[in-house]
Amino acid sequence: MVARKIIQEIGLDAEEAADGYDALESCQKSMPDAVLLDWNMPTMSGIQVLKTLRAMPGGNRPVIIFCTTQEDPAHIDEALSAGASDYLMKPFDGESLFAKLTQMGMV
Repeated sequence: MVARKIIQEIGLDAEEAADGYDALESCQKSMPDAVLLDWNMPTMSGIQVLKTLRAMPGGNRPVIIFCTTQEDPAHIDEALSAGASDYLMKPFDGESLFAKLTQMGMV
């Protein structure tokens, strides 16, 4: 919810998914330009969503920023190896999310 609000304040469109399945269903309907994924999500982990999304038609297109509290470098490496474009440590604020989106060419 916080990320959606920040993204909307930047002036971008944002949708929020209730869980991993909802996120994938939304991406099947209309592949977004960018996805923020959390490591810990209901029904399926963010890594599972990431791998499934990247395997979908058009799933190689979106910028995927993995948001996580996992500071272990192995977790970050796993996300990047699975296809994440970058990661953002939680908790984050509007400034850090804006900077990451700018760095990824989304703003």
